[in-house]
Amino acid sequence: MKKRTIGIMGAMPEEIEGVVALLTNCTKLSMGKRTYFLGQINGIDTIVVFSRWGKVAAATTATTLIHEFKITELLFTGVAGAINADLKIGDIVLGKRLIQHDMDARPLMPQYEIPLLSQTYFESDTTDLGRAAKAINTVFENKSLHAVIGYKELMEFNITQPRLVIGDIASGDQFFSRTEQKQALNTQLPNVLCVEMEGAPVAQVCYEYEVPFIIMRTISDTADDKSHIDFPFFIKNISSKYAAEIIKNIYEQF
Repeated sequence: MKKRTIGIMGAMPEEIEGVVALLTNCTKLSMGKRTYFLGQINGIDTIVVFSRWGKVAAATTATTLIHEFKITELLFTGVAGAINADLKIGDIVLGKRLIQHDMDARPLMPQYEIPLLSQTYFESDTTDLGRAAKAINTVFENKSLHAVIGYKELMEFNITQPRLVIGDIASGDQFFSRTEQKQALNTQLPNVLCVEMEGAPVAQVCYEYEVPFIIMRTISDTADDKSHIDFPFFIKNISSKYAAEIIKNIYEQF
């Protein structure tokens, strides 16, 4: 049986700070302008890395984790902008399916289809998805976030009863900061819950190498004209603690 090694990626340095703090016997290795943090969480070998922004950066990092560190599973934690009107800041989306919203090779193939793979969506592993969902719901039910994030910070975004939603996540090399962007994506891909810049290419790499993956996104902004205000504050004050608390609980499910 192959030894279990989990790779954890975050697209912002702040998103991995709290996760790195969970590592025991932590060492660092620099490679390809990235720093990989190696250690164990709950006795499981784990590599944590800041992937950098965008599709190419994320795909490069995922490939390195698979080839150099021989990971057997991958978890991506990060933030996203809400596309679905029912989502609120502080909610968490687990990606059941991932799609690149800026992939368009028409007329050679349908819009959004990945060339040569005949795939439009990449689906996450059902077992890992269920495990992550259970961990997140446990955190929400126990109000664990209130113990690690200050009341003032939570109230800044009116985070009182965050929810878990499972569904489609879209990725592309764009930061959504205009209402018309959000409306256009919602029209083109009405099932998409949220938008970010890394999940779908990571899912594609994992699909090609047959590595199970989970893409977990905390809603940090509403992907509209207010995004540039909400996003930096959320990253600085909330997202790192959010990610660490949930990942700690995911490991307790193993």
